[in-house]
Amino acid sequence: MPEIITTSRVLLPLAITFAAPFFIWLLRKNINVREAVSFTAAILTTASMLQFVPGVLSGKIYTITVFTILEGINVKFCVDGLALIFGLIAPFLWILVTSYNIGYMRGLSEHAQTRYYFCFAVAIFGAVGVATAANIFTLYLFYEIISLFTYPLVAHHEDEEAFIGARKYFIYLMGTSKLFFLPAMVLTYVLAGTLDFNLGDLVHGIFPPGADQNLVTLTYILYMAGLAKAAIMPFHNWLPSAMVAPTPVSALLHAVAVVKAGVFSVCRMILSGFGLELMDKYFLGIPTAYVAAFTIVVASFIALTKDDIKARLAYSTVSQLSYVVIGVAMLTPLAVQGGLMHIAHHAFSKITLFMGAGAIYVATHTKKISLMHGMGRRMPWTFGAFSIAALSMIGVPPVCGFVSKWYMVRGAVSIHENILLIALLGSTLLNAGYFGPIIYKAFFLPAAPGVKLEEYREASPVMVVPLLITATISVILGLYPQIFLNFIKTFSF
Repeated sequence: MPEIITTSRVLLPLAITFAAPFFIWLLRKNINVREAVSFTAAILTTASMLQFVPGVLSGKIYTITVFTILEGINVKFCVDGLALIFGLIAPFLWILVTSYNIGYMRGLSEHAQTRYYFCFAVAIFGAVGVATAANIFTLYLFYEIISLFTYPLVAHHEDEEAFIGARKYFIYLMGTSKLFFLPAMVLTYVLAGTLDFNLGDLVHGIFPPGADQNLVTLTYILYMAGLAKAAIMPFHNWLPSAMVAPTPVSALLHAVAVVKAGVFSVCRMILSGFGLELMDKYFLGIPTAYVAAFTIVVASFIALTKDDIKARLAYSTVSQLSYVVIGVAMLTPLAVQGGLMHIAHHAFSKITLFMGAGAIYVATHTKKISLMHGMGRRMPWTFGAFSIAALSMIGVPPVCGFVSKWYMVRGAVSIHENILLIALLGSTLLNAGYFGPIIYKAFFLPAAPGVKLEEYREASPVMVVPLLITATISVILGLYPQIFLNFIKTFSF
C-alpha cells in the first residue's frame, strides 16, 4: 500500500494558478507585463507539480483537507500518479500556449485580450483543481469552474455564431453536470457514506461489497452522462460547436484543460471511485468500451467529410478522447496503461495540430483544407510539425500515439474482444483517411485556383516555435513512453 503523507505543499500549484488571473487583471495596463504573468505562473505551477515526482514514484501519495462540510464531504486535494499525468500536462502546455497566444492575439489584433488571458488562467486553475481533487465533491467544484470560465473564451468574437456556439457549449456542459453528476454524487454518498476516492488502489473502489447492484449501476450511468466534457456520443455536439472560438482556445479545449478534464474525470471515477473489481463484477466496463468504440468510429467518419480544418480536428478529438475511455473501460492492466498514457500523448499531439491550424490561419487567413494545396512548401516548419502530430493521431511509430494504441490493442487481444479490436484498428485507417490528404496536398499538389502561394510565409516565431516543441515532445514520448507510464505503474492493479 502507498504511504499517505499530509502536507500543505499540495496547495502550492492551486495557489499559484488562483493568484495568476488577478495579477493579469491588475497589470493589464502593460501588455508585456500582463503576458509575463502567464509565463511566470505557468513555469512556477509546472515546477510546483514536479516537486512531487520523486515521492510519487517511490510510492507516496500527498494529501491535504482544506475544510469539512459534513462527515465524508470535504474539500480535499491529493497528488498521486494519476494526478501528476494531468497536473503536469496542463501547466506545462500553458507555458507554450502563452507564447502562441501572443502571436495569435496580437497578429490578428484581437479585442478584449485581458479578459481572454484572465479566463484562460482561471481555466488552468480549474484543470489543476480537477487533477488534484481527492474526492468527488472537490472534482465537481473545479469541473464547474472550467465550464464557467471557458464560456467567455468560446464566445470571444461576440458575434451571432460565437454566441450560438457558446450557448450550446454551456447548455451541454452545465446541463449534464446538474442533471446527472449531482444526483450521482448524492447516490454515492448514500451508498458509500463518503465521497473520498480510494487512492493508490485501482482494484477496490469506495462502494461497500453489499451495495445494491442496480443503484450502483444507475450511479455509474449518471456519472458517465454527467461528464460531458469527455465528449462521448451522444453528449459530444458541444465540442464541434465550440470551434467558433479563437484557435488557442480550441487548443485549450482539446488538449490542455476542458476535454482532458472530462476524460481524466472518467478515469478517476472508474479507477478510484468504482474500482476495477466492481466494474468487472457488475459488467460496467465492456458496455462502456462499446459506447466509446462507437464514438471512435462514427466521429472518424464525420471527420472525413469536413473541409474546415478546425472542424476536422474537432471530430478527431471526439474520436481520440474515446481511446482513453475504451482503454480504461477494458479493465486490464495493459489497456488501462494505454488509456492513461493516451491522456498525455494525445495532449501534445493534438495541441500541435491546433497550433498548426492557427499558424496557418494567421499566415494565410485560410481554414479550408481544399485551399491548402502546396502550402507545405511555403510553410515547411508548420506543416512538418502538423504532419508529425498527424502521424501520432494515426498511430505510426515512433510517434507517441502508436505506443498508447499498441497497449490498447494488446489489451483487447488479451480479453478476446474482437469488436473493440476492429474498432481500434479500423479507426487507425480512418485517421489516415482524414489526415493523409492534408499532408499530401500541402506538400505535393500545386496551388489551388486563385491562391497565390508566393504571398505566404511562416507565421511569427512565437507561434511556430511552440508547435515545433510539442511535435518534438510527441516523438520523445514515443521513444521514451516510460515518462508517463512510470506514474501509472505506481498503482496496484
